[in-house]
Amino acid sequence: MQTQGGGAAQAPRRREFTSESVTEGHPDKVCDQIADAILDAIYEQDPDARVACEVATKTGMVLIMGEITTRARVDMPRIARKTILDIGYDDGRYGLDGATCSVLLAVEEQSPDIRQGVDRPWESREEGASRDGAGAAGADPYGALGAGDQGIMFGYATDETVPEFMPLPTVLAHRLARQLSRVRKEGVLPYLRPDGKTQVTVAYEDDRPVAVTAVVVSAQHEPDVALERLRSDIRRHVIDAVIPAGLLSPQARIFINPTGRFVVGGPQADTGMTGRKLIVDTYGGMSRHGGGAFSGKDATKVDRTASYAARYLAKNVVAAGLARRCEVQIAYVIGVARPISVGVDTFGTGRLPDALLEERLKQLVDLRPAALIERFDLRRPIYRPLAAYGHFGRVDLDLPWERIDLVDALRRAAAEYERQAAAPARAAAAAADERGAGR
Repeated sequence: MQTQGGGAAQAPRRREFTSESVTEGHPDKVCDQIADAILDAIYEQDPDARVACEVATKTGMVLIMGEITTRARVDMPRIARKTILDIGYDDGRYGLDGATCSVLLAVEEQSPDIRQGVDRPWESREEGASRDGAGAAGADPYGALGAGDQGIMFGYATDETVPEFMPLPTVLAHRLARQLSRVRKEGVLPYLRPDGKTQVTVAYEDDRPVAVTAVVVSAQHEPDVALERLRSDIRRHVIDAVIPAGLLSPQARIFINPTGRFVVGGPQADTGMTGRKLIVDTYGGMSRHGGGAFSGKDATKVDRTASYAARYLAKNVVAAGLARRCEVQIAYVIGVARPISVGVDTFGTGRLPDALLEERLKQLVDLRPAALIERFDLRRPIYRPLAAYGHFGRVDLDLPWERIDLVDALRRAAAEYERQAAAPARAAAAAADERGAGR
């Protein structure tokens, strides 16, 4: 193949990328769901609560830990048991039975040292009546809440999948995991147990997905099911039901329960803890991660709130057609309302310079925690469904940080930039026309 200039055309750059997901019965996800179910129950009674709830589980037991300051009265053991039963751990043979497991509590109130920085941010304590109006009662409610912790948060979006605007490998991995739970709960494959994992490898050419080259499904099951039947059923009812035939490479490697047996699972096989599936919760490894977990944290915790905001900004940039890929980083200092930095990276795919996009996004969205809490209405019970199958790209839920209501404003900014950028060329062309006419 030759280019128009006669040289050899450059072959497309090829790479593979793999993402994983887990079912709601994975022990870490059991813990995430219990933590967010407790947060939801507290938010139903007390929107101003401060919640940092961690959960661990092992065979026959659950430990609920953390710092919670609230006027709500909630029965945490009952919430934990109901969540476990809803997931499907209702039999002692599974290593965890919500009806009979022990539930231990180790919960204290939020540290007063942290509380003072959240309730009275640095801007008002160190600067007095700051430019935010934090020193004047009622002048600016967004200046009256500091970040609940320091940290760096990332949000990401790509046009690989629409309307999800998520990387294709993680979208497919989540779909496989959800389908694995669905066929268990609906009785299509009644011999399945709650635990399970999925993994999808996608081939890219010039950063565009072209084929699925590997699929892994590991499903916990009853001891008497034949491996051949399980593999045939999962191929038919899970993999073929999720992966489009035209997307699956003819040479794709398919692994179904590759160890040959997965009877012992859940907390019996692997200790579960909150916050250990951060890549599953976000972008499947395609984007960077600041390290902070989401589940069990109230909206003053920027680990959660600012991650949602960063996703919102990145998704609107891509949905507006201003970039094919976009990553937004936001960084905070504990007890300080305004972020210490905001960064945008469009990986060379942007129509506008990244620095200009950053300034425009900061103009459009107030990134102080109180402003984000109000914009996304975060002090309400919406979190339990997020604790499995990802916090982003969830087209099954009406999540405020997934809305694309900045698109028109961003497109106007792009049009203005392109108009200004083209002005010198138009002026030069007009001058050349005048010189030609004067000859």
